[in-house]
Amino acid sequence: MGDTFEDLVSEAEAAPVEGWDFSWLDGRATEQRPSWGYQRLMGERMADASAALDIQTGGGEVLAAVPRPAPLTVATESWPPNVAKATRLLHPLGVAVVADADEPPLPFADEAFDLVVSRHPVTVWWEEIARVLRPGGTYLSQQVGPASVFEVVEYFLGPQSPEVRRGRHPDDARAGAESAGLEVVDLRYERLRTEFFDIGAVVYFLRKVIWMVPGFTVDRYRDRLRQLHERIGAEGPFVATTTRFLIEARKPS
Repeated sequence: MGDTFEDLVSEAEAAPVEGWDFSWLDGRATEQRPSWGYQRLMGERMADASAALDIQTGGGEVLAAVPRPAPLTVATESWPPNVAKATRLLHPLGVAVVADADEPPLPFADEAFDLVVSRHPVTVWWEEIARVLRPGGTYLSQQVGPASVFEVVEYFLGPQSPEVRRGRHPDDARAGAESAGLEVVDLRYERLRTEFFDIGAVVYFLRKVIWMVPGFTVDRYRDRLRQLHERIGAEGPFVATTTRFLIEARKPS
């Protein structure tokens, strides 16, 4: 493909967006990773678990990379294309994939798991997490923090209210976990640098992460996209700030 506005946008519109693999953005965007290494921590917890649940697994890519899943490992996912992709990827590894609407209740019995994990969940139902955890069990999650990539959001939607910008704050996650009877044993927060090198990367990102600019389509935002394309050409990469936090909570024995 060429590097004209129309070429870049057309290429990004044609790219598949199922799953949670962002390799299409290689060379087109960069995102600084949190220092704690969620994949490594998840693998360590899995190695010690007997029964584990991965909530909102996406296409199963993160779970599939764990060196040794728990002997009984289950994943949930709501979006049908991701359910199909996760099934293809995880079933050969002995992991069951359950289609779930991401609304209470989780389709599992009380105290079914000694480990629950979730990377970048859209919603977190703390009472359900506490219910399916065994006494002494652990919840480990890396989550998107407040005002993450809001330079992109506000470029298209305009300034957001303080209440919206504060959404997904780690302090609220702590309060939610504790109100469900869990003990927070680790909570870390980082602000990280993200760069978009061409307008195709922005289009792909907004098609994949659909809650950033709800209802996003190229036709709806073509004028703003063209202006951003010209800005990147004149000034260089479009820089945004990503926020992430890690939370680990334990159910009392």
